[in-house]
Amino acid sequence: MNYRLLSRTLGIICLLLAVSMLFSLPWAIPSLGWRGHLPEPKEIPQFEFRGFTSLVASSVISALVGITLIWAGRGSRGQTLFRKEAMATVGLTWILATILGAMPYLLSGTQVAEDQRISFVDALFEAQSGFSTTGATILTQLEDPAMVPHCILFWRSSTHFLGGLGIVVLLVAILGQGAGGKAMMRAEVTGPTKDNQFSRMQQMAVVFASIYILLNLVLAVIFWIGGMSLFDALCHAFATLATGGFSTYNASLGHFDSPWIEYVAILFMILAGTNFVLLLFAARGHWKNLWQDTEWKVYISILIIVSIAVIIFGQINKDFLNLGTAIRDSIFQVVSIMTTTGFATADYDVWNNFGRGVLILLMFVGGCAGSTGGGMKVIRHVLLAKILRLELELSYHPKVVRPLRINGQTVDGNDLRKTILVYFGLVAAIFACSWLVLITIEPDRQWVSGATTELDHKLLDCASAIAATLHNIGPGYGVVGPTANYQGFSDASKLLFVFLMMLGRLELFSVLVLFVPAFWRKI
Repeated sequence: MNYRLLSRTLGIICLLLAVSMLFSLPWAIPSLGWRGHLPEPKEIPQFEFRGFTSLVASSVISALVGITLIWAGRGSRGQTLFRKEAMATVGLTWILATILGAMPYLLSGTQVAEDQRISFVDALFEAQSGFSTTGATILTQLEDPAMVPHCILFWRSSTHFLGGLGIVVLLVAILGQGAGGKAMMRAEVTGPTKDNQFSRMQQMAVVFASIYILLNLVLAVIFWIGGMSLFDALCHAFATLATGGFSTYNASLGHFDSPWIEYVAILFMILAGTNFVLLLFAARGHWKNLWQDTEWKVYISILIIVSIAVIIFGQINKDFLNLGTAIRDSIFQVVSIMTTTGFATADYDVWNNFGRGVLILLMFVGGCAGSTGGGMKVIRHVLLAKILRLELELSYHPKVVRPLRINGQTVDGNDLRKTILVYFGLVAAIFACSWLVLITIEPDRQWVSGATTELDHKLLDCASAIAATLHNIGPGYGVVGPTANYQGFSDASKLLFVFLMMLGRLELFSVLVLFVPAFWRKI
């Protein structure tokens, strides 16, 4: 392990974070209008001194940490970043980003409830939820600037913007990093990517960043035209394209009660869950690449079929006021959950069992590889289905030789079998172990209603919380449903969620290797 090079690279990333915090400073100035509304009774907007100074202080702290790390890594300029250093860089970057990203919440005195300032663990939770684009929150009064300053809310949404594309991807886009950039990109970009379309990793990073930034700008303008303030438009655009789900209102996008905003959000959530390479082809006029891509066809098919099924069962069980509401709410929640965005416009926790059950299953699917969507990725489910089909055929016809094909191309079946089965096995093991830990360490008091302790609800609610954080969804069911949040959990449980959110965003390996002693040995 080249520790000097690792230190220098982490230092550069800390400087990148320090600069990114400064973009939230203007929102401390009331003349910008912030958002269109203030809490009742309306107050005269004041300059947010605490929020402003906390962001400046946090930026200075991040810069000092970065300069110290760069100084510790002196003499490593020009050295090659190999695979081990690249994986360590990605894993440690997200740990550093979580700690440094929590500083604005802590220093500003952000309140999670009346007369209750945010704790260090809560700040870590909120920062990791933002960077990992999970969208789970512990904040209860987003509309009150006295509890959560607007500039801090903007930093909260900015963590979605940074985490959606990937902090390391931005670093590679700016600095290149040569062969190390390729290893870092593969460690951070979600799912098996089509990186063979690019001659250099920096080219791929620049393309991804360009598409991502352009879509954010376009969506922000559309939201603004649709009636949002500039502040709300930017924050919700960041959350939508990053498939994060942070909102500036407790009611999420449902606050606006606007079919126009919701249908626009549906379209851009679908785009955010699509492989960015396919979006590039489409932008160049090669639309046939979308229809020829197996993963994208399965992705769209699932969204359509499940949406129709939820509408039908919802109508049968009278979950909606009318057919128009059924179509609007069903499509929105199906897309929001599958793309792992986590926005809510309806309380799906009171839907019929089929509707609730199918949304839980969608949490384990996710978007396409190479997108900002989290989850296990559609392509892995496609590959698992093909592998299981081949294994079933081999059970009664052991001498058959049938290649594994994706998009008409033959892939290495043996290596792919191991990779896919190991990944699904790890996810299952992590989910089961985390669930057992959570139901053990979490007190029963949260599930007490009057004199009745609903332990069955605890088991299900904890399972949904694990699924929602591991797959970067955000809201789950019960105590973490669309009308609730994660504030009621103990600090130990929140730290577990922080770990799970990081695991889900980096798809396990870049985090798990950090706990293997042999990984850190010099060879």
